[in-house]
Amino acid sequence: MTISTNRNQQVQNLKEIIADMGYAMLTTVDDDGSLHSRPMYFNGDIDAEGTLWFFTSASSHKALEIEQRQQVNVNFSSPNQQRFISISATAELVKERQKIQARWKSELETWFPQGLNEPDIALLKVNIKRVDYWDDPSNFRAKSMSGLGENV
Repeated sequence: MTISTNRNQQVQNLKEIIADMGYAMLTTVDDDGSLHSRPMYFNGDIDAEGTLWFFTSASSHKALEIEQRQQVNVNFSSPNQQRFISISATAELVKERQKIQARWKSELETWFPQGLNEPDIALLKVNIKRVDYWDDPSNFRAKSMSGLGENV
């Protein structure tokens, strides 16, 4: 098996693990070095390279934090199924209209009532570096996928 095939399998595994998890907790680093977490709607948008995509406001505090420090953590959980995922990553703000339009889904109008006409709309591109997950209630040892989003 080649490294590329292994990464493709890891991305597919991650997609399956988080498929029915509609929200994640995004943690950023604030100006003073403290950690700041908030819930983010996740519409299942993970691409073949292992990149997660979230919609956000370009002027939000999280966007400002990410401009200063790109390190983030994204957590998904499904306590009823005893599945927990922690993703270490870097993030960047993407304002390219073409990319925003390609990823838009109508359910996002809850947060962006003007839809694609929302003047402050942007994408948060989360480049995965490492994934730790727990999905076996009888054996809660962490399983890891490292280098998932790296170009290898």
